[in-house]
Amino acid sequence: MKKLLFLIVLVFSIQLTAQKSLFNGENLDGWTIYGTEKWYVYEGLLICESGPDEQYGYLATDKHYKDFELTLEFKQEADGNSGVFIRSTVEGTKVSGWQVEVAPPGHDTGGVYESYGRGWLIKPEPEKDKALKEGEWNTMKIRVDGATITSWLNGTEMITLTDEKIGAGEGSVALQIHDGGGIKVKWRNLMITEL
Repeated sequence: MKKLLFLIVLVFSIQLTAQKSLFNGENLDGWTIYGTEKWYVYEGLLICESGPDEQYGYLATDKHYKDFELTLEFKQEADGNSGVFIRSTVEGTKVSGWQVEVAPPGHDTGGVYESYGRGWLIKPEPEKDKALKEGEWNTMKIRVDGATITSWLNGTEMITLTDEKIGAGEGSVALQIHDGGGIKVKWRNLMITEL
C-alpha cells in the first residue's frame, strides 16, 4: 500500500513539474504581438481588446510547441470573438495554423478552423454550445498529440479530429482577436504540459 501511494505521489509530482505557465501575470514576456490591436496585462489578467484599426490581431508564444496539453480560462466581454491557435506562424496579421474557436454563443466555440486554408475542419455538435458560460469564466483544454486534436470546454468534450496536415504543423501557441471592433476578452491561468 505504501509503495502504491508513493507511486501515485511521484506521478502527480512529475505531472506538476512538467506543467508550466505561459503567462506570468505581470507582463508579456515570452510573447510577441502581431498587428495593432491591444494586448495588455491588468490586475494579473491578460486582456485583448480591439484597437482603432479594428483588424485581426495575434499574441503568439516565442517558443514553438508541437505535442502538448494546454488549459486556460477566458472571459468574454463585448463581442468576445477570439480563438487559440496551435502550431501557428504569423506574418504581419496573416496567420498559418489551426484555431480552436472562442466565440459568442451559437458560433462554434471549441471547433477547429484553418485560416487562409480549408476553413472549418470540424464544428461541435450544436447541443454542446450550452457548455459555454456567457459573461463568466470558462475553462478550455486543448490536447494536440501527433495528428489528433481534442478540445474541451468546461469539462465537455467539444471535438476530436485527426488530420495529417495538422500532424505536420509546426509553430507557436497564439491567441487571436477577431476583426470588426468592439471585442474584449480576458485570459488567465494559461498552463501547458508538453507531451
